[in-house]
Amino acid sequence: MIKSRNILISALALLVASLCCQEAAAQRGAGRGTTAPPTLRAPDSPQKAPDAEGFLQRWLILEPINIGNQQTENASKAAVKVEYFPSQLTVMPHDWDKVTVGSQELTWHAEDTVNYNVNLYIFANALNKSPAEALFWAVTVVNCPQDMPNVRLAIGSNASSVWWLNGQEVACVYGDRQTVVDDGVSKRLTLKKGPNVLRCAVINGSGATDFCARFLDEEGKPLKGFTLSVGDVAK
Repeated sequence: MIKSRNILISALALLVASLCCQEAAAQRGAGRGTTAPPTLRAPDSPQKAPDAEGFLQRWLILEPINIGNQQTENASKAAVKVEYFPSQLTVMPHDWDKVTVGSQELTWHAEDTVNYNVNLYIFANALNKSPAEALFWAVTVVNCPQDMPNVRLAIGSNASSVWWLNGQEVACVYGDRQTVVDDGVSKRLTLKKGPNVLRCAVINGSGATDFCARFLDEEGKPLKGFTLSVGDVAK
């Protein structure tokens, strides 16, 4: 009887501890206006290095803009040329900044992904937004200690995506496709000493949607020796 009582007490203790952890996580999420998705979390440091394979894991992401199904190359090219909000190709937003698109007020969110890719489907659903027939804007700052010449931006996305570095379009992939590592690779680029702004637009039709990006050095190996930042993060 005593042994059974001890087992019951231990089980109840574990249950209480689990509930406390869930409550703490919910409170952390509530401070940001949402419960953090399982593969995305708020940045906890001013700067972040790429992962071991060079993938960029820190981004500011705007809540999805509904644009209908624009998967063809011509439709996707036209979609990213529409001005949804002022200075969309030059603005450096901050966490929790808001923009008005039509009748909707959308918010920027600073996110670190724990994976090589950024899962936009999870991002949207966690905010009770539809990831279908949507355009996502994302931006990050690449901080370099010195000029880094002869590098290439290598990207993949589900589905279409267009990429800009310091205001210049450098890479794109189009169509209803799955995310493949290094699916699209830019011409040789120079990352300048100091901050470099990398921006992308991902256009989803239906179902899953995500993207990944990294820089490759002149030998085709993952580039290291830089950090990513997105400014202060709202708590």
